[in-house]
Amino acid sequence: MFVPCDRGGGSAGPDFKGFTLLMPAVSVGNVGQLAIDLVISTLKMTKVGYFYTDCLVPMVGNNPYATTKENSKELSINAEVYSLPSKKLVVLQIRSPFIKNKYRPFCQALLSWVKSSKCARLILLSSSHAYQRDDEQLLGTPLRYLLTPDLEKAVGGLMQELNWKEMEKVAAYPGINDTEKVLHIPGGGITKLLFTESCSDGVQMAVLLKFCSEGDNIPDAFALVNYLNEWLNLIKSKSYDCTDTSAQWKIPTSWRLLFGNGLPPALF
Repeated sequence: MFVPCDRGGGSAGPDFKGFTLLMPAVSVGNVGQLAIDLVISTLKMTKVGYFYTDCLVPMVGNNPYATTKENSKELSINAEVYSLPSKKLVVLQIRSPFIKNKYRPFCQALLSWVKSSKCARLILLSSSHAYQRDDEQLLGTPLRYLLTPDLEKAVGGLMQELNWKEMEKVAAYPGINDTEKVLHIPGGGITKLLFTESCSDGVQMAVLLKFCSEGDNIPDAFALVNYLNEWLNLIKSKSYDCTDTSAQWKIPTSWRLLFGNGLPPALF
């Protein structure tokens, strides 16, 4: 359930009609969440509320996008909503893992909010285990996309123009029956469930994902957010390569502690 921030201006929440909702899956390498951090930090999006749910592990921390000593004391929680009306963009950032057996209730609550708020479409940034790719997925770019039938009608042609690769289906029973194909996204968290539920509910949804491995996933986050930018044009490239906008994304201050403190000199 979406709960708006109390800004002292009454109880009326923000209007998201016609907006694009952007959110991450809690997936391998946290690539989607890191990419969302770059979007929020670069576009200087305003926090407008939070998503109240019992499906995520509770957490609280300091403002991850702090720019001054004063706003660094603001608190953040596990699922917060940011908005940028000038681009008709609303972002749901998720900062904690899901509680066991809570995928489906979360997807149902999320899609209910998407429909009630009249968002135009939902875009999920995700990732999948690189080591579980089949032979076909080993070829070419590690970036893939998925579109629900309702969104396919609207932007399917654009994806072809961008020369993007759709996520391949794989054999349900490799080596036994290679004719029956299924969608398989190992390490993708809620990605497959949310996509299939969106297809059933008639929600316009896209999945953008990258094959990766656990480790330093900052380069993967940049690759995924650049992939998103090819479609939405959130920022403009200043380089000769119009698809590479890495230098323009602003890294949030919280990333300084991404790998903890440095090694103490006393060890050496």
